[in-house]
Amino acid sequence: MRTDYDSFAEDYNRENETSLLNAWYTRPAMLDLVGDVRGRHVLDIGCGAGPLAADLVERGARVSGFDSSPAMLEIARRRLGDRADLRVADLGEPLPYDDESFDVACAALVLHYLRDWEGPLAEIRRVLRPGGRLVAAVNHPLAYAMTEQKYFGIVQHELRHSFAGREASLFMWHRTLHDISSAVNAANLRIVSLHEPPVADDTPEELLPPSGVRRFISFLFLVLEREGATA
Repeated sequence: MRTDYDSFAEDYNRENETSLLNAWYTRPAMLDLVGDVRGRHVLDIGCGAGPLAADLVERGARVSGFDSSPAMLEIARRRLGDRADLRVADLGEPLPYDDESFDVACAALVLHYLRDWEGPLAEIRRVLRPGGRLVAAVNHPLAYAMTEQKYFGIVQHELRHSFAGREASLFMWHRTLHDISSAVNAANLRIVSLHEPPVADDTPEELLPPSGVRRFISFLFLVLEREGATA
């Protein structure tokens, strides 16, 4: 099963603009890990409606982005106009970019929709320049383990969620830390660091859990690096 974002793109975008996990957790953490992007060519993988791409453009990056959902890309084009090169493409297929085109790639909440990581990661490596980095956010393996009371194996699961009042199904793949590490190594990328950050300092109090905690198990953030010349 694949998640059909075309069927709820507008609702997802409305939710994504202000939700705790997207607006105050994922995007701030991604931007912090990406760092200074002024003058750098950045690829936004699975850019969706384009909020992260817009932030990158505002920080001085030259941004290209793609998504498999034409409806999401239409929203992104409304947001960004001609400030970014946006294309319909699928990470499970060869990407429409030349070798060594990008300094940085971002994949915010994208990879966990894929059963196979090795091919897509190898393709991302191909379009990164030597020394280029991929910053990715994926479902934390322990989040699935705590909910389902099982950890090992690569398992597809369905998450039902309400986006701005619209019920939708997200079909994702759970994988262990070992599975993640093995796929990264097979793609000839290097794990630079792993992160489990808190929400942004300026997160509105009303969005926090009732306990007020600012750090919780939800997503795992990875910084991966391409070393050496093209294989």
